[in-house]
Amino acid sequence: MNDAKATLVDEWIKKADDDLGVAILTLEHGPKYIDAICFHSQQAVEKYLKGYLVFLDVKFRKTHNLGYLLDLIADSTPLADDIYDMAEKLEDYAVEVRYPDSGQNPTLNEAREAVEIAKMFRNMVVGKMGRGR
Repeated sequence: MNDAKATLVDEWIKKADDDLGVAILTLEHGPKYIDAICFHSQQAVEKYLKGYLVFLDVKFRKTHNLGYLLDLIADSTPLADDIYDMAEKLEDYAVEVRYPDSGQNPTLNEAREAVEIAKMFRNMVVGKMGRGR
């Protein structure tokens, strides 16, 4: 992998880690901000997947759709079916949860689950890239 590509992958992972960090800190210190926890968990997963796609040299369009990103990854790397199930739990947190008329009202338990899903995606992506961070 050339230096420019490695740098871009690292930047995606850092941005994702920042979102995951915000979700974790908010859950620990301000759990009433459930929408923000869910949003940042989704954003973390999205950015981990985009970083991995850069690592794989796979082009992708601007999107929040985790299923689309996973489909692109699945074209070159086998993925377990439960990966899609976990990503689907986060899909509505990209946009819908941010608006008052969305009907999205996740619970604290769903926010905790969103953080755990984001952690799992981080471990999966970092592991597949052979980066032991």
